[in-house]
Amino acid sequence: MLLEINNLKVFYENALALNNVTINCRETEITGVFGPNSAGKSTLMFTISGIILDMQKTEIAKGGERITIIGQIIFKGKDITLLKPSERTRIGIVLCPERRHIFPESSALENLKIGAYLTPNKIAKKTMDYVFTLFPALKNLKNIDGGLLSGGEQQMLAIGRALMAQPKLLLLDEPLLGLSPMIQSRLIQAIKKINEETKITILITEQYAQPIFPIIDYGYVIENGNVVLSGNSKELMSNPHIKSAYLGW
Repeated sequence: MLLEINNLKVFYENALALNNVTINCRETEITGVFGPNSAGKSTLMFTISGIILDMQKTEIAKGGERITIIGQIIFKGKDITLLKPSERTRIGIVLCPERRHIFPESSALENLKIGAYLTPNKIAKKTMDYVFTLFPALKNLKNIDGGLLSGGEQQMLAIGRALMAQPKLLLLDEPLLGLSPMIQSRLIQAIKKINEETKITILITEQYAQPIFPIIDYGYVIENGNVVLSGNSKELMSNPHIKSAYLGW
């Protein structure tokens, strides 16, 4: 097992964001986590990537809300629950955040190079060639500031930037948010292609679950901070609750 999350609880002050969440990601597979707004999906991604530890320090420094984390995160057999986010990036845990968060005043090319700051030049060049093959539109836009790109182009850039960091576990937080069905379809095809061609393990969270279900190997449904269902793609898509709540059947 590449990633094991055991009995994870996260509190924001007295509000419980994640409640005894246990999730596993098998190596080379695509794992999905689905749920409505405020279900805890982004909190889960912040916790896996370690960003929540920085959030915790910031809140302590400014006297804001207390963030409490209970549970265990195991990556490649090692406990990384207290590991700094920068160190998690170094061992291959890379987050592509919700709403992209690209650098708007830097060109697309500069954004990609920023993603490769820990990557040897030879490997970075090879990965950049792959990104431009995966997303041909970015090659023609490489000198355009990120802030001038469309939402779909920014999402392609964000995924490309994450790939430049050489992930072993790629975390995709709501990559389809706010995009047209046509762009969503292109991104889903690209995500599947990344997994098949590079064997990178992918954990993807989505509220808009219907187009993601067919490409996952295993998935979890999280509601109000709790895992309420889990199963492979076929099992989830045939579940009556999933059909009514997420597929509109």
